[in-house]
Amino acid sequence: MSDVDDLAEAYRLQVEALIEKEAQKRITEAHDPDELARLRGLSLLSLVSSDDPDLVPALMARLGPVRAALDGHGGGLLIAACDVKRMHSGAEALSLVIDLDGACVSCGAAPGTLRGIQDDLLMDEEVVTVRFAAAMLQWFDELQREFVLKHGGVTFVEV
Repeated sequence: MSDVDDLAEAYRLQVEALIEKEAQKRITEAHDPDELARLRGLSLLSLVSSDDPDLVPALMARLGPVRAALDGHGGGLLIAACDVKRMHSGAEALSLVIDLDGACVSCGAAPGTLRGIQDDLLMDEEVVTVRFAAAMLQWFDELQREFVLKHGGVTFVEV
């Protein structure tokens, strides 16, 4: 790595830390930290099996900096489909198909938001796949749709 690459990486890490700190501050200001901790502690599998209304709040509580963006733009998650899959290990995990609501449905930043949601939810041991409802593609103009399909790093499926 060159000195320029090292410097760029150092700046990237600094900016990433600042974004994370600001996002956490905004999330804490908008939501009760004790409630977020309670929601993070709930089993997603149990919530699905009991059709508990805390499922979406528990998923939202598992989001990192992308949560601040969703909250700030009046967006949220909708569960388009959810299946329990048995893994090779014998454990069960969720296969989710997510849709968005609120202002997020027409936001030009949606491709990055989708990737952030996917990456954050996949960090949970009870989630095995995160895909997005193909109907979301209608929100994008042709250029955005082409971009998100080619470079978005997420998968869209018909529900």
